[in-house]
Amino acid sequence: MAETPAEIVAPHPARIMVVDDDDAVRDVLCRVLKVQGFDVIEASSADMALETIDRDGMVPVVVSDIHMPGRDGISLLRAVLKRYPDTAFVMLTGDADVTTAVECLKIGALDYLTKPVIIEEVRARVTRVIETRRLRLEVRRFEENYREDLERRVAELSQKNKAMFLAQVQMAVRMLEAKDPYTRGHSQRVAEYAVATGRTLGIDREMLGEIRLGGELHDIGKIGTRDAVLHKPGPLTDEEFAEMRLHTIDGAEMLSVLSEDHPEVLSIVRSHHERMDGTGFPDGLKGEAIPLSARVVAVVDAFDAMTSTRSYRLKQSAEPALLELERCAGPHFDPVVVAAFRDAFPDHDRLLLSV
Repeated sequence: MAETPAEIVAPHPARIMVVDDDDAVRDVLCRVLKVQGFDVIEASSADMALETIDRDGMVPVVVSDIHMPGRDGISLLRAVLKRYPDTAFVMLTGDADVTTAVECLKIGALDYLTKPVIIEEVRARVTRVIETRRLRLEVRRFEENYREDLERRVAELSQKNKAMFLAQVQMAVRMLEAKDPYTRGHSQRVAEYAVATGRTLGIDREMLGEIRLGGELHDIGKIGTRDAVLHKPGPLTDEEFAEMRLHTIDGAEMLSVLSEDHPEVLSIVRSHHERMDGTGFPDGLKGEAIPLSARVVAVVDAFDAMTSTRSYRLKQSAEPALLELERCAGPHFDPVVVAAFRDAFPDHDRLLLSV
């Protein structure tokens, strides 16, 4: 059962499910949430909860115990999120340590509560996850509308408004990065690093302008990549990696209207994940068949990724990241570009490292 627009933007969704095999705990939670104005659905087991959801459709928010006889709360969490990824989960645990609850957060729960529950804390946590869910839905709806509008505009774009189109896609990149503290400012840093490296290589001013713009827009195709893949806190599956790889092709297609005026930008967007030994993507280009501008962005993109904290690992400092680039020079990166990047920033204090 899909949500209506009113349910998405309302102060809170109308329905909440409470899942707990302890009748007393479940009764307390239901009474607290009913007082807040929710239509509360009760389930005494994970199986009962799934039967209800399969019959009646998505429940926007689920408050579930972790430890229950039979199917536990973690299994319920996985099963519901597979069917309805937008469900907001608050997990209940009586464990002295919260290791299991933290594992639930990694799977996709938005928060957890420890037993015995405190009424005010229940209200506060539920209110918080509802607001988080609402914001996510609003951002996604904006992105979907924005992308549809973008594709429509591209079809009828004229030379006169290409500058406006560029400003819009640059804004889209900033919005994409602003959603995730791990990537905030990434494209701007890549652009600055790429231009400095290009100057060291003796690239002319006109091409440097293309490299700057290409650096800013190199990840524009990720607008079409699912958040669950972009922000996954661990290794990607083969299927997820295949989806991630598409951002180079999608990005170039989104910017295809610029192919006549900014062909180098499209080359950067499409080819910044190619490798010198031909094992990169999407086209398996090798050596100098990879445009120089894309080879430059490939190096600085990797450096900024290594020196930024991501959901799956902590950041490195500048020197270890530079040494890793040098270690991979040859098969992966252009050695001349790697050397030029180091020469462009002999003083590490000049590097625009993420906070």
